[in-house]
Amino acid sequence: MVVSDSAAEHVRRIAELACEQGRSVATAESLTSGRVAAGLGAAPDAATWFRGGLVAYHDEVKHGVLGVAPGPVVSDRSARQMAEGAARVLGADVAVATTGVGGPDEQDGQPPGTVFIGVRLDGHVTCHELDLDGDPQEVVEASTLAALELLRRALESAR
Repeated sequence: MVVSDSAAEHVRRIAELACEQGRSVATAESLTSGRVAAGLGAAPDAATWFRGGLVAYHDEVKHGVLGVAPGPVVSDRSARQMAEGAARVLGADVAVATTGVGGPDEQDGQPPGTVFIGVRLDGHVTCHELDLDGDPQEVVEASTLAALELLRRALESAR
């Protein structure tokens, strides 16, 4: 995975904050297929704070492993439940989850470029909806960067 300078800076800061706060971090990814976890796993001292990541690309994995309720998986609700599931399954304090439509076709009634990123911290889950332009690769790259930024911001707000 090639990490941009922006992504690398987010990852460096996430590592620093997780270590300072004594928090463990996990991911649940669909659209980004493990790119967020790959970035975090390459971070400084990752073995001390990064619990791991789940790539739940197929709907059955989201439902069966992460506990996402039946229904559309490209949704606010799904991203929130994926983040909760990752924290539960991996025993993490903080979790970030990505789900969305890279394209070229729509999914669950959502157009390409629709992305939902859930972040769980201290038992509270937020979700951010993005409307991204670009081809599937560009949507995945932008989603990965956004997930890292949102995770960094959540940790900074918890200081």
